[in-house]
Amino acid sequence: MSAFDQAFEIVVGHEGGYSNNPNDPGGETKFGISRRSYPNVNIAQLSLDQAKAIYAADYWSKAGCDQLDPGLALIVFDAAVNNGVGQAVRWLQAAVGVNADGIIGPATRSAIQNADPQEALVAMHAARIHFMAGLSTWGTFGRGWSKRLAHLPYQARGMTA
Repeated sequence: MSAFDQAFEIVVGHEGGYSNNPNDPGGETKFGISRRSYPNVNIAQLSLDQAKAIYAADYWSKAGCDQLDPGLALIVFDAAVNNGVGQAVRWLQAAVGVNADGIIGPATRSAIQNADPQEALVAMHAARIHFMAGLSTWGTFGRGWSKRLAHLPYQARGMTA
């Protein structure tokens, strides 16, 4: 099973199925795919295979996860899905010590190659927890996010290339 397939199963497991919570800024959501981000997708009828294709193209690839250690890739991928690709890449860049501009260019790729993946994972994950705990929606969704964030480092340890 590829690192993407493993990460997809984990992330979609955290995201769950269909919901239409009025407190969710994304609106109608299924498998983590929201009406707000995908206004032309029939969210209620979205299949798991369609969601997987969206995740591969719009999150995994755009966040450069194929270039990462599998465990770090999971952390970046989950952040991209939950917080946006640009934010996930900026956290990764800060974790590997380069200018956090949200673009994976030569300097970022070089820093990733020279970084300790576990140290980058911990630094990125800590920044993400700090950010999410400060969101105005933490009171509504914080308990679920806390569980997700607590599980991810352990799930990352189980990732394989």
